Amino acid sequence: MPIVKYPRATEPLWHEWDGKAQKCGLRHTVYAVNGDQYTGEWLDNLKHGKGTQVWKRTGAIYSGDWKFGKRDGYGSYSIPDPITKEYKKVYTGWWKNDQKCGYGVTFYPGGERYEGEWSSGLRSGWGRMYYSDGSIYEGQWLEDWPGGQGMLRLPNENRYEGGWKDGKKHGPGKFFYLDKGQLFEGIWAADIPKCGILIDFGRDEAPAPTQYPIPKV
Repeated sequence: MPIVKYPRATEPLWHEWDGKAQKCGLRHTVYAVNGDQYTGEWLDNLKHGKGTQVWKRTGAIYSGDWKFGKRDGYGSYSIPDPITKEYKKVYTGWWKNDQKCGYGVTFYPGGERYEGEWSSGLRSGWGRMYYSDGSIYEGQWLEDWPGGQGMLRLPNENRYEGGWKDGKKHGPGKFFYLDKGQLFEGIWAADIPKCGILIDFGRDEAPAPTQYPIPKV
């Protein structure tokens, strides 16, 4: 009886090439079609672990944690200065699902800075904002605006303590006119005081007190 020999099945070359192309673990720089580049760790062809991404169109850089292809964990985001081309840090802190989430610090143009909590890429929770005119707001935030209870201190040390809504004074609050030695306590709506009481407060120490004290009722 003749012996029939069957040729050994050979695995197609593309199987080998495809296996080599699968990205898992630490890889050197991988370039996307649009010119973006990523250097770091992978899992099942997704950025996962520690890595650095450079976007070609904007020149922005993210360096930090990734989870299944998205920024997730702790990392920093920087952009190049349009004039000097030197990199300036924009945000350093926690991320979730490719958005700022948790505690982080953001640097704005003009020297403004926010330190506090984020949710879904917006300032939400507790935070402190340093404005370019020297004012400082410290308190609660809601969807990128002061919302809840907070204090705004002005450059001349006058300050407001009380409720906020959509970035404006709203609800019960106190405004300390420390330059004049007066205190206004009342109700606010959309940044406008609706009713309240104005009394002398630290008038003797005030740098520019009013000519006459407020008479007691």
